[in-house]
Amino acid sequence: MDRLDAKAIKTYKEIILILDQCIDDYLFVMDIDRDNYFISPHAMKRFNIPSYEFSDSLPAHKKFVYKDDLEMLLSDMNKMVSGKKSFHNLQYRWIGKDGIPIWINCRSKSIKDRDGNVKYIIGCINEIGKRQVADNDSGLLGEMSFKNLIYPIHEDINQGFILRIDIDDFKNINENFGVKYGDVALKQVGNCIKKLLTKNQQLYRIVADEFIVMDVVGSKEDARDLYKAIRRSITRYVESINYDIYLTISAGILDFHDYPNKSYNSIMQWTEFALNQSKINGKNTYTIFKQEAYQEFLRKNKLTKELHKAVNQQFKGFEVYFQPIIDMKTEKIHSMEALLRFECDEFGKISPLEFIPLLEESDLIIPVGRWVLDQSLKAVSMFSNIKVQINMSYVQVLKTPALNDILNIIKNYKIENNQLVIELTESGFIESNKNFIDFCNGLKKENILLALDDFGTGYSNFHYLYNLKPDYIKIDRTLMKNALSNEYENMLLKHMVDMAHSVGVKICIEGIEEKEELERIMLLKPDYIQGFYYGRSVSLSVFMESYEI
Repeated sequence: MDRLDAKAIKTYKEIILILDQCIDDYLFVMDIDRDNYFISPHAMKRFNIPSYEFSDSLPAHKKFVYKDDLEMLLSDMNKMVSGKKSFHNLQYRWIGKDGIPIWINCRSKSIKDRDGNVKYIIGCINEIGKRQVADNDSGLLGEMSFKNLIYPIHEDINQGFILRIDIDDFKNINENFGVKYGDVALKQVGNCIKKLLTKNQQLYRIVADEFIVMDVVGSKEDARDLYKAIRRSITRYVESINYDIYLTISAGILDFHDYPNKSYNSIMQWTEFALNQSKINGKNTYTIFKQEAYQEFLRKNKLTKELHKAVNQQFKGFEVYFQPIIDMKTEKIHSMEALLRFECDEFGKISPLEFIPLLEESDLIIPVGRWVLDQSLKAVSMFSNIKVQINMSYVQVLKTPALNDILNIIKNYKIENNQLVIELTESGFIESNKNFIDFCNGLKKENILLALDDFGTGYSNFHYLYNLKPDYIKIDRTLMKNALSNEYENMLLKHMVDMAHSVGVKICIEGIEEKEELERIMLLKPDYIQGFYYGRSVSLSVFMESYEI
């Protein structure tokens, strides 16, 4: 083997071509004199190599070897070429077709001529980051086996189903009982599943505590029944070990009859989505994949990316609009509420009901909320006799020094503290949270006004009225409409207004759109009215042109 002639190397290349579709690893030969590199052609599908045969062997490695590993590799290969070493065994990273580094192990041997000069380097490259084809702990085939089952299929799979199963909170078992105990639990769950399978079904262990059942003829109803049977079987196992541990499973179901498919990637994405929906819905349940829900999920992700981009581009696409709030004693503007709007090229104008929850989930509400404060206080600084009301997210209150931000911006624009009204909603707040309590007390101390928004829609609003002593409470349109159409709810709203007035709290009723609504709601004696009847939300420039202040 230490000496091979050109004819033998040609034969070796032919063997590489013959074996190309038969092995997962990548065989290669480097011809030093001709500066030629030849590798199993299927490597081109995986790595960012120029071709399966190319020249400038070592310099070309710069294009597909991960930059942090290049110097180490070239140093070792130069020793091989110069004859300083005859065997190469190195773990490093190549760049995949998607630009992501892939760990490989490269083992090769140098072939010399009769004079001792290195003529060829031949060897084998295998991926060491690949998932296993089979799992020895559970005794099941692994993800690579499932992947190999799907990839050769050229026509759509139009019958059968995928049932993807995950053990809920499995990490707690490993943390509390140890990894070995966790391995036993995994094997037992696998056994519970296997004994229920038919001849048309195959079980795979995918990652960690996830399993996939592939069925080639069944329906989503069969998948649902199988899930329920597996859950019952696991419960019996838990009972048999006297509840030493408690196991539940969540699942995602993909019905090929409803969604024919031949793509491994979409199968994995769709089943993962359905499984995650089960987790979101409380675990220990199943979800059948629906394309409509998935598209909504994708839209949410894309929109979140657009929001990130907007924040990074100096809040491009965001705008603060203002809506007048009328003092019913004077019928003049008492204040204006700042309302955030967003528009982007991809989606056009987006409802605040859609984008504000995404800002909160992603914590982007922190920079955006601070920007809204700045824009709103800048706007009110142009007036001396009205206030601005700003909704503040619970995320800002609980995760940032919100009061300091407010005071700094007030100082910057030189306005009176009581020109600012902070609106808080019950949703998301925990009354006993120290940050929240400190924030509300800080507002009072600094003479910044506090309003409770959507008052009456949550069970604990009256606790807020007593404990937080707000300056205003705001009644939303839904509660107002109910009061106008139902005598009982009208009486409740009247008592609510009377109670607020009895403790010195003023009432603002939102959503008044018609004169009749205004006349009837005025019988309850609110202090302020907000709604389309007096004006819609508009940009600051339009607001200034439309109202005499």
